[in-house]
Amino acid sequence: MRAVARVRVGGGLVPAAPPQPASPPSPGGPGLLGVLLTVLSPNITVGRADTAVDWLFFGVGGRGEPGSQASLLHHALTVATKGFGLRDVVLAVTDQRLLLGATAPVGLLSSSVADERAQADIELLGSAPRTTVAARVGRYRLNWKRLRLDFADGSWLSFHVPLADSGRPLREVATAVSAG
Repeated sequence: MRAVARVRVGGGLVPAAPPQPASPPSPGGPGLLGVLLTVLSPNITVGRADTAVDWLFFGVGGRGEPGSQASLLHHALTVATKGFGLRDVVLAVTDQRLLLGATAPVGLLSSSVADERAQADIELLGSAPRTTVAARVGRYRLNWKRLRLDFADGSWLSFHVPLADSGRPLREVATAVSAG
């Protein structure tokens, strides 16, 4: 391993989901009630109102066409982090690939032994050849510790660490991805 970092996925607008079977489009806009419900409770989502609120409050967490590398990785993250328990997202860089993984779920009231065991058990969610990824660390709005991964197909994803944590792991991942 060249570098490993425990990260959080950038919030806000994200790449489009991978292609799925066709479904009928929803008619009309979100309406005032839809926007109001989405603002008051993030757990209530109402179509396009949810997208508008995400953009307004959280910005852009990634871009990409359906089926792009960013779309596939973000979809894998979304599927893996749903469900019971808390999971940490891990980025790792090897000589050949950029790896994206998630730790095993940890319960809110679990013992420290169970937490340590879950942190050691990492599920591989996706990967990309290291030569097709460019990385940079920079500032976005109020977060000075943001890693942006740009893929060869033009798509991108962002990751960050909490403001109280060191940004060094992100810089190490960016350096490892960029190293020849």
